[in-house]
Amino acid sequence: MKKSIVFIFLIINVLANANVKMPLLFSDGMVLQRDKKIPIWGFADADEKIEVHFNKQIQKTTADKNGKWTLNLNSEKAGGPFELIIIGKNKITIKNVLVGEVWICSGQSNMEFQVSKTMNAEKEIANSDYSMIRHFGVAQDLSGKPKDDLKAGKWEAANKETVGNFTAVGYYFARKLYAELKIPIGIINTSWGGTNVETWTSREAFQKSDDFKSMIAEVPSLNVDSISKLYAKNMKERVERIQGTPVSTENENTFKDLTFDDAFWGELNTPSLWENQPLGDLDGVVWMRKTITLSAEDIKNKAVLSLAKIDDEDITYVNGIEVGQNTQWDARRVYEIPSNILKEGKNVIAVRIVDNSGGGGIYGEAEDLKLTVGSKVLPLDGKWKFKVIVVKTSLSPNSYPSLLYNAMVNPLVPYAIEGVLWYQGEANVWRANQYKKAFPLMITDWRTKFKQGDFPFYFVQLSTFNEFGGNSQKGSRWAELREAQSQTLKLPNTGMAVTTDIGNAKDIHPTNKQDIGLRLAAVALNNIYGKKQVHSGPTYKSQEIKENQIILTFDNIGSGLSTANNDELKGFEIAGTDKVFHSAKAIIKDNKIIVSSDQVQNPVAVHYGWADDDTEINLFNKEKFPASPFRTDNWEMITANEVYKVSK
Repeated sequence: MKKSIVFIFLIINVLANANVKMPLLFSDGMVLQRDKKIPIWGFADADEKIEVHFNKQIQKTTADKNGKWTLNLNSEKAGGPFELIIIGKNKITIKNVLVGEVWICSGQSNMEFQVSKTMNAEKEIANSDYSMIRHFGVAQDLSGKPKDDLKAGKWEAANKETVGNFTAVGYYFARKLYAELKIPIGIINTSWGGTNVETWTSREAFQKSDDFKSMIAEVPSLNVDSISKLYAKNMKERVERIQGTPVSTENENTFKDLTFDDAFWGELNTPSLWENQPLGDLDGVVWMRKTITLSAEDIKNKAVLSLAKIDDEDITYVNGIEVGQNTQWDARRVYEIPSNILKEGKNVIAVRIVDNSGGGGIYGEAEDLKLTVGSKVLPLDGKWKFKVIVVKTSLSPNSYPSLLYNAMVNPLVPYAIEGVLWYQGEANVWRANQYKKAFPLMITDWRTKFKQGDFPFYFVQLSTFNEFGGNSQKGSRWAELREAQSQTLKLPNTGMAVTTDIGNAKDIHPTNKQDIGLRLAAVALNNIYGKKQVHSGPTYKSQEIKENQIILTFDNIGSGLSTANNDELKGFEIAGTDKVFHSAKAIIKDNKIIVSSDQVQNPVAVHYGWADDDTEINLFNKEKFPASPFRTDNWEMITANEVYKVSK
């Protein structure tokens, strides 16, 4: 009996100490980077001896006093499958390991956007049997401090059962690389929709930046629970200052009624996300109301209420009667109003909106926000009354800086990679000018953390989207953000895919992710993999003023400047010293562009594609890569004074 007890005790003791553990990234089906030293790391007991076997290599190390250990395998050629074996007091065998090219794919919703949502998705999924393309999906997570490991995630080979959930941009990029290189391709997808660049940047980077160190000094370094409580308190106080009334559900049941007095409520521009207005990054429950006046003739006709899109959920009332509800954040709301609800004179539309995360509110096209009575259309865009009744207490990724870096990037460091693909910027358009500093700061930060030199960092320039109706006359936040992206190309070993021709002015998530993947792949194939080819479109170089004309020269013209269908050039505007831009005539001559307008006799500046919606622009090179939008002036932008601030 005593021997049995001793034996059981020994077994328990061995198991308790058999605690060599690997990060989730090191798991079956993984892809390791070829032709570079391969960092391997994990967790064990303090001072535990570790031995790693891979292919024909054996490397040894010892865990430090905190139980962390790391070593570097020598570089390997592309190939596999192999086994990666880690031996300490226990033994871990990781199977089906490939060696090839590894790319991190990151950003917001257009990188998160899955293959299943892209154009021709059924066909793409049916033809997706690529066992050499592997995808690691990083589970979404937040942290107030840098984490050692991910919340969840696994490697999956591309096939019709799995590929639908892959990042579409990353997958189409990987598929092109595999077609050209015929070696394993691994993509690590760490992305989160609606997120700003600041949440992807480490605290240390901000602390070392003259532009951001005062901001980060105000951010507490706490665990998520503590930060959540502080955030909820600050957000509630801020909302109450803005709306001038308490955040409370008291009397909520009366807010839908025609007789309710909303004179003391605040106002919001509609359609427009709350994040682009003083409410800011609010998640919670908000009532919005609009009062309209109808004639006796109006109410005789069939009535249809159109509320554009509502992020995330709505219940909509007219004169206190529910007319519709929807829980799909990107669905257009079109509700028929039953007869006898509308009245002659005053009528009230009341919408109860629940925003769970990311963007919130009534958004979309102004023309989609309307009441149609018979053949008459009453626009509903403009000022709407609002009252916040619930503020969610949980953090969102944008609540504080570095939350996503800590939880979704730091655990990847120092995994060997070839480079990074990035698709983000929509959440930063409100402070586009500052993005000229914030985006390069993040890139440099990641390169510093991974300690793999200036690895390739390729990104997608924002496509067309008519969020604010911005243009050269009013100013354009989207154009200014695209300019910030273009200027980031000053950093070494960066590249940009221009997407002006494949966007959708009415959809912030264009479904043509195939061409985006191909354009990013063209940059990589040219810059890294020796497939010398034209891989980008024309970029503005200089201007020369001759009398009433401005002559523009370009880099990256390939075989020559062109338009998509040999049409007349569109999208060019010209201005004099009054800074008023007029639509201009533009012609291609000797691979330069001559711009003029009868309305501007002494021109000084040109804009091309300077608008939120730049769908009509059509300058390409003959290799069919579109030109990036640009301006030749340096006049102050509308986002010049907008800066990142921590919620208080």
